[in-house]
Amino acid sequence: MTTAPWRDPALPATARVDDLLARMTLEEKTAQLYGVWVGAATDGDGVAPLQREMTSDYDWDELITHGLGQLTRSFGTAPVDPELGAQALARAQRRIAAAGRFGIPAVAHEECLAGFTAWGATAYPVPLAWGASFDPGLVEEMARRIGADLRSAGVHQGLAPVLDVVRDPRWGRVEETIGEDPYLVGTIGAAYVRGLESAGVVATLKHFAGYASSVGARNLAPVRAGVREFADVTLPPFEMALREGGARSVMAAYNETDGVPASADPRLLTELLRDDWEFTGTVVADYFGIGFLETLHRVAGSPAQAAHAALEAGIDVELPTLKCYGKPLVEAVRAGEIPEALVDRAARRVLLQKAELGLLDEDWSPEPTRRIDLDSTANRALARQLAEESVVLLDNPDGLLPLTPDARIAVVGPRAADALAMLGCYSFPSHVGTHHPEVPMGIEIPTVLESLRAELPDAKVTFAEGCDVSDPDTSGFDEAVARASEADVCVAVLGDRAGLFGRGTSGEGCDVADLQLPGVQADLLDALVSTGVPVVLVLLTGRPYALGRWQGQLGAVVQAFFPGEEGGPAVAGVLSGRVNPSGRLPVSVPQAPGGQPWTYLQPPLGLADEVSNLDPTPLYPFGHGRSYTTFEWEAAEPAGAPEITTDGSYDLAVTVRNTGARTGTEVVQLYLHDPVASVTRPDVRLIAYQRLELPPGESTRLTFHFHADLSAFTDRSGRRVVEPGALELRLGVSSAEVRHTTRLNLTGPVRVLGTDRRLLCETEVRADE
Repeated sequence: MTTAPWRDPALPATARVDDLLARMTLEEKTAQLYGVWVGAATDGDGVAPLQREMTSDYDWDELITHGLGQLTRSFGTAPVDPELGAQALARAQRRIAAAGRFGIPAVAHEECLAGFTAWGATAYPVPLAWGASFDPGLVEEMARRIGADLRSAGVHQGLAPVLDVVRDPRWGRVEETIGEDPYLVGTIGAAYVRGLESAGVVATLKHFAGYASSVGARNLAPVRAGVREFADVTLPPFEMALREGGARSVMAAYNETDGVPASADPRLLTELLRDDWEFTGTVVADYFGIGFLETLHRVAGSPAQAAHAALEAGIDVELPTLKCYGKPLVEAVRAGEIPEALVDRAARRVLLQKAELGLLDEDWSPEPTRRIDLDSTANRALARQLAEESVVLLDNPDGLLPLTPDARIAVVGPRAADALAMLGCYSFPSHVGTHHPEVPMGIEIPTVLESLRAELPDAKVTFAEGCDVSDPDTSGFDEAVARASEADVCVAVLGDRAGLFGRGTSGEGCDVADLQLPGVQADLLDALVSTGVPVVLVLLTGRPYALGRWQGQLGAVVQAFFPGEEGGPAVAGVLSGRVNPSGRLPVSVPQAPGGQPWTYLQPPLGLADEVSNLDPTPLYPFGHGRSYTTFEWEAAEPAGAPEITTDGSYDLAVTVRNTGARTGTEVVQLYLHDPVASVTRPDVRLIAYQRLELPPGESTRLTFHFHADLSAFTDRSGRRVVEPGALELRLGVSSAEVRHTTRLNLTGPVRVLGTDRRLLCETEVRADE
């Protein structure tokens, strides 16, 4: 028997796909352009917004005779034993392959924002905690493990990472982001992509683009970002994750920007993404996003018109339904309303990716190749390390922390004894498990209370919940105050409950009007402070909350952003002193709950001044974090301002010494200040950073290799340029606390940059001589 050319793995993928497309009917080609959500319920509340309204009816056996592009969330829809789930997915894939003429299986995709969203899988810290770690290498290793677990279960594509830059912390999905700075988001996000892709799983960048800039911080609200904000803040993390990470898929965002929905924007999805950035992978729709062009955006009058707009813009795959790319698309093509060439273009991209994944090969098999263990000992160890690195010590003015081993400790608060306090909205127990209360959680998640008792076995630890996360009932205050009054120290564990679409205080669709602590937690904290007993505030949240109300009244403040299944031991380790905190803020912590939106990336008019009574200066700035040891920095500051050309470079070195009594980690941050430019610029912005772990008394020399490209911005004509003139390179422990400043002078002509510009500031670390 002669093998068809499209089955021959020795041929180039393009030749194989051209041969295959020539053999396919219109129905077979369009079948590659949609996914189906087999396990999704169409009655009652669903996992995704408008799930019931947007899910199409279909006959499964009839549908798969034409083939199928994608299978949606076989593991992430309901609790299923991973081994049984993998077997069920393999059976479904065999049925799909057997039903069609060509035997092509589907791409199976899953969410993997904070770990594989499956029952029994490791729940890692959320992306905001990745940002707090300032540790791309560790995030890459985490993603590699997530990818290996996905592949072991038969999954090919992961819907992560989220590369939205925080613009307003009231937005519910802040927990899913990496932070408020594009360089931090880009470097951490690219590391995640490298890890996932190294395991053979397609990483999907989302949400492209502008989604986090929604008006009023409302989920899926319009975006009115300016051209330069879009170019210099929103887009760079995506470009970095494509160029430095190698992502093979991009998800179009729900939002509209200046009246144009992203899902119908060819300038974004084709001209920028493919023509300028030379992206060759697939663009997938966010769930029901193509249908929303008709129902929410009202730029299409029918599913067929929505399909036409999305295909023309550059969306290759409709997820998780065939409402637009199914029968309406076929009928519109046959009627001459939509060019078949658009179908061919999208199908070619999908099939090329299937060829890369081995799904067109004759020896393809859906059977799992190894035993499935989604919460291995190694996974948990990595989750613990990342959790420990992400905990931020915001304040410890009088050295109350670490706690005394035999202290009388009152643990108070609604987040102290709840395992779900550790998890974000896209972890399986929070995302799906709450719909199935009869099913065990599937993983062990020690609480802060349990962990602190284990961490300090000689301490006398009492507990009172005090109040609920969001309920206004204050009847538990008296008991909480009584426990605190009897103790040497009170540990108040407050924060968020992750949920979806208003069912939590943080998470998708859980936007807030201001940045006050949820419910009556602020009043509980007032009551605890009034006892006169020193209070350690521990926050387990998905966003920053305003803490100025208690400035100067707290013994210590510890911030953890949903630190995952090992977050309890990590927080307890910081409280006990076993862990020397090294986390740094990826988002600013505000002084007051109003006056938002605000991030540290402000031009002069966005900073405190005398023409407004509102002071937006944060209580704790971006990049801030304390340690239990001390560090000394030494940097040679040159006389005058060294000159470099607008295409030149400059090496900036600093020696960091641990001057304390214990091993600790310093996070050295390099910021750029541009005194004069042709358009207004942020007062400072991050352009490099490096974690340095040092034993007591030891030092290391860190060199930043600054290139003029890193000073580039978008000018009035829309070009990305490097302008001559003065610059300042500021070495700091945060965006507001500068240790050393080096002034440079860029000489030569204005330089226009292309897409080959340098995105990273390389660093070099060596032992001090």
